[in-house]
Amino acid sequence: MVSSEYERRIAARFATFDQDGNGYIDRVDFAAASQALLAEFGTAARSDKGQALYAGAEAFWQGMAGIADRDGDQRITRDEFVTGAVKRLRDNPDRFAEIARPFLRAALRLADVDGDGRATVEDTARLLTALGVPADLARSSAAALDGDADGRVGETEIVPAFARYFTVPE
Repeated sequence: MVSSEYERRIAARFATFDQDGNGYIDRVDFAAASQALLAEFGTAARSDKGQALYAGAEAFWQGMAGIADRDGDQRITRDEFVTGAVKRLRDNPDRFAEIARPFLRAALRLADVDGDGRATVEDTARLLTALGVPADLARSSAAALDGDADGRVGETEIVPAFARYFTVPE
């Protein structure tokens, strides 16, 4: 049985996805997140990076809807999110994170200035801030993601961190 504390932690993450604050998560929220990232990094939606981000956001939305949209209305309520996320996390936290991989990869690519697949810690903080994370928390989180202290954050660091984000208190 999943504890209510565990469910509370996951429910607290709902607002991260509900970009417009209307009480549910839908495809529009994922598009809004993409638009915010593109604006932050001055990238055109029709560019290769922009198209990859929108494709990643759509894949992420489809994965979220697949695990959480119980009634099939193309909207995920807070209760559906908690129930779907709790089940998936109980099964395998890393598997849950895999649905975000295409979006996270594309977001890192936006911030990757030298084409090595990684973003600087500073640009990773910009990514997080554009997604609604308060600036001070975004800076400390980005620094924490840099596990090898090389000043860069890559996919191998950010995808597992995504899963951990849902399992630790704020």
